Amino acid sequence: MSSAPSLGAKAVFCLCAAEVLTMVGVFAFPALLPAFVTEWGLSNTEAGWISGVLFAGYTLAVPVLTTLTDRMDAKRVYLCGALVAGISCLLYAVAAEGFWSALALRFLAGVGLAGTYMPGLKALVDRTRGPKQARWISFYTASFSLGTSGSFMIIGAVAELWGWKSAFALAGVAALAAFALVLAQLEKAEPIPPAQPVNPFDFGPVFRNRAAMGYVLGYAAHVWELFGARSWMVAFLAWVLASQPGAGGPSPTTAATIGALLAMASSVIGADLAIRFDRRRVCALAMVSSALLAAVIGFLGGLPYGIVVGLMLLYNVLIQIDSAALTTGAVMAAEPERRGATIAIHSLLGFGAGFVGPLAFGMVLDLAGGGNSSLAWGLAFASLAVVVGLGPLALRMK
Repeated sequence: MSSAPSLGAKAVFCLCAAEVLTMVGVFAFPALLPAFVTEWGLSNTEAGWISGVLFAGYTLAVPVLTTLTDRMDAKRVYLCGALVAGISCLLYAVAAEGFWSALALRFLAGVGLAGTYMPGLKALVDRTRGPKQARWISFYTASFSLGTSGSFMIIGAVAELWGWKSAFALAGVAALAAFALVLAQLEKAEPIPPAQPVNPFDFGPVFRNRAAMGYVLGYAAHVWELFGARSWMVAFLAWVLASQPGAGGPSPTTAATIGALLAMASSVIGADLAIRFDRRRVCALAMVSSALLAAVIGFLGGLPYGIVVGLMLLYNVLIQIDSAALTTGAVMAAEPERRGATIAIHSLLGFGAGFVGPLAFGMVLDLAGGGNSSLAWGLAFASLAVVVGLGPLALRMK
């Protein structure tokens, strides 16, 4: 690994740009969820399955793919992940015909995400060092929100003009562009070998690292809320807008785009606050704040549409304050020779929760009366509050 700052900055820029490109397809289904529910006659539970199964694919693949980065250049894993992500979106554009085909292809997209997001973080860590590393990690994790924003904006705009098949095809092309960018621009860097031979898939030492596991479990609570809210935000705002004929304001997909952009800035600011102040306290306060708003926001669908949009944007900001700070905390608390394994467990538990969050939300929505019930929306969002409210307890582990 070169210690030259310019090479470190080049790696950060390359990986952040590639992350945004591979993210275009990640939230493509939630961005168009109301249309798929109508076209395919999906129940809210089925829609929740399709939204969440991407993160199930991620959860099953990430322990292997990210742990491999302790023994091989993470660039190689990233390239495979970007290729799978691109192919999954292209296949969705031509082969998705209903619940089962969409479920399988979104699962495959999750495998692609598993090969890019956290392996990309490990590639960054292997190519940077020094006092700037924590901030560069926050830039990379914030790129997830930028990619989310791009996903809602691009998919929504292209689908409106040319249909959802074209939107998914474009997402596939974007992931293949990330493959080309990383292949051409990212310098080679081998991981630091352990001082003594160890089994890279022995996760016992990771689980025994209480300092790291506090952040890992806190991250799981955070991701449950984050993906639950992001997967259903467009559908919630679409219901509010439909119930108020003549209401003005940004469209649901535009609001989701703006929310993701605000979340990106919030993540970077939260990471800086965590550097200046106590990291665990910053994360705990962010979780409590988002939980309080989640507990009530679903019950407020009867307010004017513009006010509901404003509250949802604020909710996006509060959710994301602790995102980069939690991931950075886990990386910094990890044993150097087990960073890949620690990141793997971080993602396994986090995105496992990300799979259950959207599904549980949809199930609560169905059980409480469906998508046309204010009570059902209120209880569904409140279920997110219950889970993220457990996060501060996890952060007490040291």
